[in-house]
Amino acid sequence: MTRYYPTEQLFNKFSNNTYMNSTSIRKKYLDFFRSKGHEIVSSAPMVIKDDPTLMFTNAGMNQFKDIFLGTNPVKFPRIANSQKCLRVSGKHNDLEEVGHDGYHHTMFEMLGNWSFGDYFKKEAIDWAWELLVKEFGIPRERLYATVFEGSVDESIEKDEEACKYWKQYLDEDHILMGSRKDNFWEMGDSGPCGPCSEIHIDMRQDSERKKLNGRELVNKGNHLVIEIWNLVFIQYNRRVTGELELLPKKHVDTGMGFERLCMVLQQKTSNYDTDIFQPVIRQISTLCGSEYGSDQKPDIAMRVISDHLRAIAFAIADGQLPSNTRAGYVIRRILRRAVRYYFTYLNQRRPFMFKLIPALVSAMGDSFPELQGQQQLIEKVIREEELSFLRTIESGIKKLDQVIGETKAGNKQTISGKLAFELYDTYGFPLDLTELILKEQNMMVNQREFNDEMNKQRERSKSAAAVDTEDWIVLKEGVEEQQFVGYEQTTANVTITRYRKVKSRDGIVYHLVFDKTPFYAESGGQVGDRGYITDGQTRIPVMNTLKEHNLNIHLVKKLPPDITASIQACVDADARNDTAKNHSATHLLHYALRKVLGNHVEQKGSLVHPDYLRFDFSHFQKVTREEIIKTELLVNDMIQNNHVARIQEETYEDARKAGAMALFGEKYGDRVRVVRFGNSAELCGGTHVENTCKIGHFKIVSESSIAAGIRRIEAITGRKYGQFAEKQESTIRELNELLGNPPDLVKAVKILLEEKAAIQKKMELFNQQQVNTTKTMLLSQSRKMDEVHLVFGETTLLDSAEAVKDTAFQLRAQVDNLFLVLGSVIDGKPLLTVMIADKLVKEKNLNAAEIVKQAAKEIQGGGGGQPFYATAGGKNPEGLSRAIEKAVGFVLNVTNR
Repeated sequence: MTRYYPTEQLFNKFSNNTYMNSTSIRKKYLDFFRSKGHEIVSSAPMVIKDDPTLMFTNAGMNQFKDIFLGTNPVKFPRIANSQKCLRVSGKHNDLEEVGHDGYHHTMFEMLGNWSFGDYFKKEAIDWAWELLVKEFGIPRERLYATVFEGSVDESIEKDEEACKYWKQYLDEDHILMGSRKDNFWEMGDSGPCGPCSEIHIDMRQDSERKKLNGRELVNKGNHLVIEIWNLVFIQYNRRVTGELELLPKKHVDTGMGFERLCMVLQQKTSNYDTDIFQPVIRQISTLCGSEYGSDQKPDIAMRVISDHLRAIAFAIADGQLPSNTRAGYVIRRILRRAVRYYFTYLNQRRPFMFKLIPALVSAMGDSFPELQGQQQLIEKVIREEELSFLRTIESGIKKLDQVIGETKAGNKQTISGKLAFELYDTYGFPLDLTELILKEQNMMVNQREFNDEMNKQRERSKSAAAVDTEDWIVLKEGVEEQQFVGYEQTTANVTITRYRKVKSRDGIVYHLVFDKTPFYAESGGQVGDRGYITDGQTRIPVMNTLKEHNLNIHLVKKLPPDITASIQACVDADARNDTAKNHSATHLLHYALRKVLGNHVEQKGSLVHPDYLRFDFSHFQKVTREEIIKTELLVNDMIQNNHVARIQEETYEDARKAGAMALFGEKYGDRVRVVRFGNSAELCGGTHVENTCKIGHFKIVSESSIAAGIRRIEAITGRKYGQFAEKQESTIRELNELLGNPPDLVKAVKILLEEKAAIQKKMELFNQQQVNTTKTMLLSQSRKMDEVHLVFGETTLLDSAEAVKDTAFQLRAQVDNLFLVLGSVIDGKPLLTVMIADKLVKEKNLNAAEIVKQAAKEIQGGGGGQPFYATAGGKNPEGLSRAIEKAVGFVLNVTNR
């Protein structure tokens, strides 16, 4: 294991380089490409909302994917930026390496420059060399380039063109041939692809370089001979069949790890020693009292936490909260991994990471203002997640202690892998923490069983997610853009421009793309339109409409008889109208909440459905009943005021200056669609009513918390409100009839509840008397043997399992060294209860769970519990006395009576 220290000298200083902080390095990169005619664009959100193939941006090119695929026009032929990326799943999964070396990360910045059909290999290589060597001053003798060697299997020739350009700058022994694995880039199993040329740097001391040529260490896992830049030359398209075809236009896509570049230019041996991570690491060191660089395992923990903190904070700032599904689950998993490390290696037992956010914001907030704007929310969400998982760890430890006790009672040293997997799967208790606790007890996990269970789960997930998507069949060449006419109409005569077949466990579905469409595709929180297509003879339902690569894709179960003919596309107008009402009401709700609760309220998610609307927003306490009423009144006032929808396209800057609401975590273009109702103004691409009066009425049906600092409101409008109101009236009529039509219904219900409470109180008193009588009876026939106080017998006075449990625990508190065996019959079924004093569990090696397991055979049942308390149920009440006798026998054996 390599250890990294912030004070380690990298190598002799660059000839013309002085210290540059990370902000200066980022700026210099962008300024350089601006001087080469590139448009500098902002980072897209790290969390991807409208791409079914990706949850997170994992490369700088993701936001330009539609341009590569030809479904978006080229606005700027040359672009450069710094992109927030996250790699924690799929083939780009660096999670397990994070913290154990100095250069892998979950969240990282990717510096990139792109050419869309403009320059190609020569300029990409020339400018990469100019920036690294002339601008940043990296010694040329430390650089190596890899070039694609070609593939005989696919009949692809060696990339002689790239090789020729590299020879202008590098000696031949610094140019290496690379295989398809390392030097042929692909977007996925299909799509644009091409050869790539990686730039590697040898950062070893001169003395080490003399011993072994750096070319021998390229792509060999040496932490000081690493790739810093990848120049991808996109010239092919891979079909689903695996065949390659030349693209009509060639593109350049380059990516350079910002953290690695800073490590090189700041002359460190680890990314974590740069000014990107050190402010956070120093704060961790201060808070936990452990000096970074003094001990290997705490050092790993500090690197893990400093890395994971960035991933979590940027995800929350982009609008993705930790949850149990998809992207939210990934963020929760990263957060829990960090908690696991500080719990295990930094001895922290209370929420800890949220205290590091000010240090992170101080280091990165100027470059990423979303961190500053969302700081309070980020801190609160992380703290609540930490608290929750620390409680989970505590529950897991209790469960594990029980498993350890039961395993030791059976004279075994290995716990079942199935139980370990249950801890992992049900309690979120990680295997390595289980193993650490077991090691302290000289025990271990059956790894084979655990791995078997894990593989079964993976296979289930893989099977559930298996989808076979065929290539697009293009019916109309040259039709790259699709016209959306759904704002103005719900029917249109269309032609199919392309289609594909998709097989999954649910059957076969066809994806259709039209030249124009009235169908709104699921995006921005609004569900996709449903409806049908028809040729006049055959009507085919459209089950859903999704967006992929800027195309509206219509899902049908069969194709029209003539797929080349003109057809009519018809949206379900009723569902569309209901959806529009709910979407417009969502805007009014957002406006009203900011008026009632304050301007800190910001949208954090939404779902607009024909039947209801759901709105998630930032707010740090429960919305009171009075605030809900005020919000409803304000929304309904705006509805009744007949505000006409004013919808127009504006520049993003003009819209923001005019006060239009934009959402964190959304990527907006230069021109945006602004939807206004009265004083409400939001950037939105959804469908809306023409006038607020069309909404009818607005009603909040629920308000709840979904995460720390995030509240959720669900509401209804229009027809659903009418159904809701009728149901409420019907309920009130029924109650009146049941209570004899009292003059004051509320008062009559209150009286009924008071009478019920009085009866309940009497019942509780009676039950306690039965418990006391049972205790007296049992104690009167108890026996003392050595240090054991034996209490046993049957009772007919207790009529619930809860009363039996209450009796057992009261006796435990009253009687020292208790060994209790209690039999009862509840609702005709036998119940056996065993309670043992802690002292007897330890000194006499008695285990209540094992005892009831054996004794329950007499009542044809089974049960379990903890070593000190366990119960068993059965089918045969007649065997209860034998079960009690068998249970008592366990204590008689250890007391020699």
